[in-house]
Amino acid sequence: MSLPLILAVVILLAGLAVAQEVFRGLRRMHWLGRLNAPAPAVWPRVTVVIAARNEAATIGAALPTLLALDYPDLEVIAVNDRSDDGTGAILDRLAATEPRLKVLHVTELPAGWLGKNHALADGGEAATGDWILFTDADVHFRPDVLKRAIAHARAQTLDHLAAVPQLTESGALLGICVNAFSYSFCAGLRMWRIPDPRSHAHGGVGAFNLVRTATYRKLGGHVPIHLRPDDDLKLGKLMKSGGFSELVLGLGALSVAWYPSVKEMIRGLEKNAYAAVDYRPWVLPLGLVVLVLEAFWPVVAVFVVPGPARWCYLANVLLLLALGCNQTRFTGGRWWHGLFVPVGLAVLVYAVLRAMTLTLWRGGITWRGTFYALKDLKQNRV
Repeated sequence: MSLPLILAVVILLAGLAVAQEVFRGLRRMHWLGRLNAPAPAVWPRVTVVIAARNEAATIGAALPTLLALDYPDLEVIAVNDRSDDGTGAILDRLAATEPRLKVLHVTELPAGWLGKNHALADGGEAATGDWILFTDADVHFRPDVLKRAIAHARAQTLDHLAAVPQLTESGALLGICVNAFSYSFCAGLRMWRIPDPRSHAHGGVGAFNLVRTATYRKLGGHVPIHLRPDDDLKLGKLMKSGGFSELVLGLGALSVAWYPSVKEMIRGLEKNAYAAVDYRPWVLPLGLVVLVLEAFWPVVAVFVVPGPARWCYLANVLLLLALGCNQTRFTGGRWWHGLFVPVGLAVLVYAVLRAMTLTLWRGGITWRGTFYALKDLKQNRV
């Protein structure tokens, strides 16, 4: 067997292993909108905590869907984090007519904290619920999701339940990128393995991180992740270290407009792409090599490599496209977005490498108008 054919076979076998893991894993996952555990005799009190900084364009439409949740004992704490637009006024206006809504206004950011993390910590401290749902200011909820989530969490004795929202988008290229990101997120986190206490897999989602209050506070709340730009993921890791965790799919139950354009997506990933690999500069280049071998080179090789190796590469490409199309079933995207998953992955590779380069060049990140030094960020290990 020639060396080119050996390489093609190895790449195909690796692709088959990944495909089996992803196909089987996604089928095992629960859907938030379909959870159907028995209702408890008495519903525990739940506090929803939102951190909002300059969200005047979105919070007015999203917050009413949260307040419309069909849940009998609900408290909502919205933390206005140093906004200089109309966010605070909108929240105060809504609170004047909604007794379940409490607004906290943060005017200064203490040293050693990221703004969002500090706002969530303040809300978590003020919460009176047995459970706390941390969410974002632009998430839209279906009315029954909180009941379904609480009943499931109690039935499974969970301490943490996260849900991946449907990422709504406009434009073909953005949809392709969203689908590629979703595929990378699923495969990278191995979300289906999170409930297994023997697995190191963990994760969380800023749109829906439901935690048992007693466990959250026992573990220190947001203090252990005070300088983590990937706070949602690390909150999941923290909660799993002290209890049981699960991540479910939220298609049809909650949604969020992720970014308005590909350009904004690339800029948005500046803040946390490097943090997701714990600021290890070798991880991203290594990941790029894997992607080149599994996603990019086979596409080229189909046209330039002769003989039996070409058929191995063709099988690898078809497998990748099948994974991409399959992913749209769980994200709500158009099926044909999956046919362009190599394009979406290429954009994401550029965005992630750009984020790492800029973070190293600038010596830190700028998030919501505040600069955070890389030397400080690196010290916050979880």
